[in-house]
Order: sequence, then C-alpha cells, then structure tokens
Amino acid sequence: MKEDGPLELSLFDEQDLAEITSPDFSGERLIACRNPLLAADRARTRQELLAVTEEKLEKLRLRTLRARRPLRGETKIGVEVGKVLGASKVPKHFRYEITSDTFTFQRDQASIAAQAALDGIYVIRTSVSAQALGAPEVVEAYKQLAEVEKAFRIMKSFALEVGPIRHRREERIRGHVFLCMLAHYVRWHMAKALAPMLLTDHDPDGAEARRRSIVGPARRSKAGEAKTRRQRTESGELARSFETLMADLRTLGKHETRVPASKVTFARYTRRAPLQEKAFGLLGVPYRM
Repeated sequence: MKEDGPLELSLFDEQDLAEITSPDFSGERLIACRNPLLAADRARTRQELLAVTEEKLEKLRLRTLRARRPLRGETKIGVEVGKVLGASKVPKHFRYEITSDTFTFQRDQASIAAQAALDGIYVIRTSVSAQALGAPEVVEAYKQLAEVEKAFRIMKSFALEVGPIRHRREERIRGHVFLCMLAHYVRWHMAKALAPMLLTDHDPDGAEARRRSIVGPARRSKAGEAKTRRQRTESGELARSFETLMADLRTLGKHETRVPASKVTFARYTRRAPLQEKAFGLLGVPYRM
C-alpha cells in the first residue's frame, strides 16, 4: 500500500485518509477514506437489524416447538425463514439449520466482524495526477459533487423551473439549458452575497477552521450555529431562506408616468423597506436603473 506522505502513528492514533494502489486499477489513484461518524451509524444500524431479525427468527423457532399446530415440514419452515431473512437486509449474518420438525439459528460472528471492519470506509477512484490534486484535494473535489446535485434540485424546483424542456432542435435545447445554468450561476452569487441575511452559514472560513478532517462531515461556524439556533442574524433581524427574501424583494416596483401634454416621462419607484435596502447593499447593485 502506498500512503500519501510519511506517517508516524502511535498505538492509539487513527488515520482517516490514505492513498493506495492496485494492479487492478492501472493508471488510477485510489483514495481510501474512513468516516468515523458514518462507521458508528452503520454499526448501530446493523445491530438494530440483527436484533429485529433475531427476534423474528426466535418467534419462528418457537412455532416449531408449540404443542398445538406446530410448524412442521422442512419446506414450510424454509419458506417462513426465507420470508424473514429476505426482508431483514442482514441474511448473510445468520447461520441456521432446518429439519422436518426443528429450526435452529445463530449469528455468524465471523461475517459480522468482516463487515464491521469496513464500516465507514469508502474508496475514491481518480485518474488525476498527484501533482494536480493531492489526496485531500481529491476528497474535497468528490464532496463538491453534492453542490452539483443541489444545483440540479434547485433548477428543477420552482426557483428556476428548468423542465419540462419543450424544444426539439438541439441548438434550442442547448440554449435553454445554458440559460438555466447561467441563471443558477447568478443565483449562487446572490445567495453568497446575501448570506448574512439568510439561514446559510456566512462564515465559511470559520466553518473550515472547525473541521478536523476533510473526510469528516462539514461543520457550521460558531456564528452560523448561533444564527440557526436563534433564527436571527447577527444584527437581530429574522433570518430568511433565499426564496422568502426574494419574495420580499419582488414587492418593489417601478412605475413610469407620461404627461400627455408635454410628452414627459418620469419614473417612480416603490419606497424601500430597511430589509430591502440592506439586501441591495449586500448585492452591490443600484436599486434605480
């Protein structure tokens, strides 16, 4: 195994990131990551599934022992066992034996231990050279895929309403998607500028400083946590979502008035509320255009 950089680990240290190579993936780099929170969650889920499945199998075993109308027949018992294990999601972790009038089972500890050893571990494959991206940067780039998925959700929702695309010509479809991507790009910059007024974390540097490892989950900054907890901005205003803030800004309007006799046209603008004034200030765009 080729690890990313020299490691000096004591008996109680843990390494959550390592670069490995394999002849099965020639020309590719493999980044093995271990997320302890994910490992704990999978271990807990597995124990819950094992306990529930064991309880159901025990009830089935007792059915073969009851005096009145006991469950008999290797085929019938096998069918019932199959129903339980088929819905359990952990069938490989149980060993059992069926006869014409008995059913016994036990946990397969070796199988459970083998799966537990991989809890929280995932591997990222990449063909990008180490000179272009180090192992931590590869993991960071992989996690940024979540932003791509988020972008598609936003474009499909009422915010931008990409679909359905009612075009048949390729150039029109490309133009439609380009405009939607451009609109999302503008929205992203607006959300970033308006972050102090929104529920989103407005202190990315503070959030990054609290992150112990690139493999671990992202954390909010202390200011972001306080804003989420109080639902208030640092200035004491109600923190909003991007959509509700846009709804407030939509109440602004421009009205053009023309005097017929003099053919003079002048514009009148809706009076801005303090909230709207602050939003335009953060965006850095003039209200009157």
